[in-house]
Amino acid sequence: MTIADTIPWSLELHTLAGRFPDGVAVDDGQGRLTFSELNARAHALARVLAEDGAGPGACVGIYLPNGRAAVWADYGATVGGVCLVHLNAAYTREEIRWSQRLTPMSHIVTDRAHADTVRDLGARLILCEDIAPLAEPSVLPAVPAGDWGRIIFSSGTTGKPKALVYDQGRRWLAAVMLRAVLPFTPGPGSRVLLMTPYVHGASMQARAWMDYGGTALLLNGVDLEAAGQALRGGTLDAVFAPPTVLAKLAAAFEGEHFPGVRCVFTGTQTLTPGLYAKARALFGPRVRVTYGKSENVNPITVLDPEATEACFAAGDGEGACLGWPAPGVQLRINAQDEIELRSRHMYIGHVDEGGFHPPDADGWHRTGDLGRIDPQGRLWLLGRMADVIKSGGYKIYPDEIEGALAGLPGCGEICVVALPSDYWGEVIVAVAERAGEGWRQAASQRVAGLARYKHPRAHVEVEALPRNPQGKISRRAVRDLVLSAYALRDGPYPELHAR
Repeated sequence: MTIADTIPWSLELHTLAGRFPDGVAVDDGQGRLTFSELNARAHALARVLAEDGAGPGACVGIYLPNGRAAVWADYGATVGGVCLVHLNAAYTREEIRWSQRLTPMSHIVTDRAHADTVRDLGARLILCEDIAPLAEPSVLPAVPAGDWGRIIFSSGTTGKPKALVYDQGRRWLAAVMLRAVLPFTPGPGSRVLLMTPYVHGASMQARAWMDYGGTALLLNGVDLEAAGQALRGGTLDAVFAPPTVLAKLAAAFEGEHFPGVRCVFTGTQTLTPGLYAKARALFGPRVRVTYGKSENVNPITVLDPEATEACFAAGDGEGACLGWPAPGVQLRINAQDEIELRSRHMYIGHVDEGGFHPPDADGWHRTGDLGRIDPQGRLWLLGRMADVIKSGGYKIYPDEIEGALAGLPGCGEICVVALPSDYWGEVIVAVAERAGEGWRQAASQRVAGLARYKHPRAHVEVEALPRNPQGKISRRAVRDLVLSAYALRDGPYPELHAR
């Protein structure tokens, strides 16, 4: 299924260090890491792992916040041929315990600040502060393409997280495919701003930049001061920002314009017309939309900036347009309107309490997302199958209602959930964080253009919407939060009453 039988991870890193020895690979706002330093530190970690018994096939966790150490630790596990287990630095001890239960890790690489969280969980700890860079790192053997190479965990929005497994060959091919669809080729001096957890999409975007000698500006979270300095300094070619990050940038830098940014990469959640307008005001028509899943990392589909601009200008079409399939990706819509996909760089299976489960024999992955393919061949996202609301005999997509409510003045984000009802089947409730005076009336005006059966029957204010470690709102947790504080008085005119 891969182009090569072995993957020369070590040789590739040595080559980068040879081409760009003094070039900056990573800048985390606290310091910089050159390509030669990246090579020396990564191979030092690979040697320590090997000497401590973590050879090819062993699972090694990386539990570090965004920063230089997270990058060289990632590369070190990779060139050493072990299976890299990505642990979000926001994970709790219990979440890491669950990860260890699914995929037993022989070692966990962390730092002193995070060591207590992962101590005594059955893995040997390697502290990055104790790893001295090698003076003269040597090239390590290529890694068998069929060996397990990377494990990431599902978001856990529909149950306990599953461990999703990629082999080394598919890891490598996914990186090749991502580079192939970049809107321009970066190079030395080209900088991309990354603020989301490195263990998820940021790691692949960073690698794509570094593979061309560019620099990843990797901030530990949405640091608006540092981001503003980089944006105002005109030193950025690109920004990687899912909609939640875009919203924070738009709020912080309203009225400013950053024409030097050549592309804003976004995805993971639906980009609403209101948020696109704010992003366009900041950067111009530079926003590129992609579709990715943990089971098949980006790129799945691509909507380049010109097409994104045209799509939002047209303002029609049911759902959110995600663009055309990337090279090597096949898409189809099944009888339940669910998006199915397959590619040569998708995962090889998942691990849950029942053990390892490969994909279906035909290679098609059922995404759980509802969608359609338009006459131009573009994929449109309608919502999640698990989130579909059935009220009064109608099928309702909460994403559509949230899109109408997005950007409501005086509010944070708004999440639409459904509560069980004997009379209606389900009752629609809009839940807003940090809601200001008069938001309910404003929300009612926003949804006036939707069919009456799509209007929320109740409105709830909360200080903060529950989110998972990836920063995504957990609709199930929001519903549980509402039910813990309110009781539904059912009937033709349902109402919520505080418990």
